[in-house]
Amino acid sequence: MQLEPAPAVLSRRGLRIGAIGAIVIAAAVVAIGVTTRQTADARLKDWTEDQAIPVVAVTTPDTRGKTTTVNLPGRLEAYSQAQIFARVSGYIKEWRSDIGAPVKAGQVLAEIDAPDLDQQIMQAEADLANAQANASLAKLTLERGQTLIKSGAVSKMVLDQRAADFDGKEAMVKSSQANLDRLRVLEKYKFIVAPFDGIVSARATDIGALINAGSGGGPALYVISDVSRLRVYVNVPQSYVPSVEMGTQAKIFLPEYPGRSFPATVEASTRTVDVASGTTRMQLVVDNPRGELMTGAYATVGLELAHPEVAINVPASALIFDQGGLRVATVDADDRVVIKPITIARDLGKEIEIASGLTSADRVILSPPDGIAAGDRVRVAGTAGAQVAIDAMSANQK
Repeated sequence: MQLEPAPAVLSRRGLRIGAIGAIVIAAAVVAIGVTTRQTADARLKDWTEDQAIPVVAVTTPDTRGKTTTVNLPGRLEAYSQAQIFARVSGYIKEWRSDIGAPVKAGQVLAEIDAPDLDQQIMQAEADLANAQANASLAKLTLERGQTLIKSGAVSKMVLDQRAADFDGKEAMVKSSQANLDRLRVLEKYKFIVAPFDGIVSARATDIGALINAGSGGGPALYVISDVSRLRVYVNVPQSYVPSVEMGTQAKIFLPEYPGRSFPATVEASTRTVDVASGTTRMQLVVDNPRGELMTGAYATVGLELAHPEVAINVPASALIFDQGGLRVATVDADDRVVIKPITIARDLGKEIEIASGLTSADRVILSPPDGIAAGDRVRVAGTAGAQVAIDAMSANQK
């Protein structure tokens, strides 16, 4: 009958075991949480350190061939262009060629009615006839005196006077003839003709218009342009001029003909530098047999420039210009930044030709990050390390 207290003892023992189990579980949960937190902190630290190393894109300098093309703005002009003015005054009787019409050398463009000139010609003809009559009379008088001088009827003095009078009358005939010839030549200018083969690029007259002789009375009656060949004028920067020799080949690009180019050749140079722009004006010639190119049009001129056997070119975005001067950031074999000072040979627009400071084996950073310094560690885009950094960044963002 002494066995009744046993259940109470068992109950207390079970409670102690349960409490110990709960403590163990709680301790395990805390340990797991601390371990997870430490692991996350370690991963965050590794990710932060990875982010501190920038990923850069690099390229090796371009060592192209013996020519470089530089594009410059240019303007097309007719190879030959003539402004046609009237040589005689009058009124336009008719015109025969309008703008855009092709014309041949000597072709009549317009005719001038010049009544004043017609009257001058009539007067000159009368003056010539009068001078010829006077000269004939003086000649007869001289001849009679020459026959009478032997008989003594005419003195030597009188004969000399008659000879002088005849010479004067002959001179008047020549003067009158020259004046008539001059007016006859002017009469031919009543017809406005084309000086060479070309097209009519301007017409500034009409039937009945009053025309004044010379070039000071208004605009040209016609403008004739030879467009079978065109001149291309381009201003070349001073640094490029030594590389552009006579006969240098070029290509002409026009916005109205996308994807097409027209070959041209450097023909002349002013051989002077304009102080305002620092450029030299050069003239190129381009054939235009089909008349596709128009005078006065804007064009892009691609000049082929000669340069040394090995020309080191880098993108313009690779340049660093600060208080340290003009420099380029490169990456060495240990993926650390090396800053190199450089000098420029020629600015080609999107690319820069380097005179000194780089070799063809250098790995040049295309767009150096702000604040980059010598000795900084970087990851080169496209390598395994750079890809790991990019993957880590993507995972953290997720």
